[in-house]
Amino acid sequence: MAIAAPPTEPVPLGTVFAHELLGTMILIVLGAGVVANALLPDSKGKGGGNLMINVGWGIGVMAGVYVAFKSGGHLNPAVTLGLWANGADFAPGVPAGATTALVYIAAQVLGAFLGAVLAWLAYRDHFDREAPAGDKLAIFSTGPAIRSYGNNLITEVIATFVLVFVIVTFGQNPAQLGPLPVTLLVIGIGASLGGPTGYAINPARDLGPRIAHALLPIKGKGGSDWAYAWVPILGPVLGGVLAGVAATAFVG
Repeated sequence: MAIAAPPTEPVPLGTVFAHELLGTMILIVLGAGVVANALLPDSKGKGGGNLMINVGWGIGVMAGVYVAFKSGGHLNPAVTLGLWANGADFAPGVPAGATTALVYIAAQVLGAFLGAVLAWLAYRDHFDREAPAGDKLAIFSTGPAIRSYGNNLITEVIATFVLVFVIVTFGQNPAQLGPLPVTLLVIGIGASLGGPTGYAINPARDLGPRIAHALLPIKGKGGSDWAYAWVPILGPVLGGVLAGVAATAFVG
């Protein structure tokens, strides 16, 4: 006779909020930090290139997921909405629902904002040097290589679909590898699909830091490109939800 597993203790929403906020903050301080290292004048990583940036973002994801272990380490509204569309719990002890989703998303956006502020503080002397305004904005948020809103949106939908669909399939795999597969997945998405838009694949990752860019006293920063800001919000939301629905049909 099989012995039933003990019920999972419910995780308070305050704990969910704190873990998602801190995990997303860690993700962004490392992700924005690696872009700053590669782009800003007189930085020791200046000219490190896209591969260094992809790896830095991947390590940021791994660190953030470890920090946010009690909330499931979503760090991304597209993941939260994709899991909800898939019919899965958000994490052990955290059933999916509208209020809970709002808690996740609010924590992710605020954490992303705070992470961007920390990255700015770490590189403040370098931000004060002369550099193209576009390079300074790129540390905070994404922008297209070729501005074509429809095609840019499609790119973000596809890249986020890959992210969330594969994350759901990881849940079907018994291998106990922690966040390492997601780390490698994010590096791969950056290397393969990051060229057209910079692979936001995360509305919080783009919106929170874009708000920080708009508010911080950055010398010569230029505008925050709000005309484009809807693309890295809507594209990942659509891609995440579509992936969750598709995973329900094809993964189970």
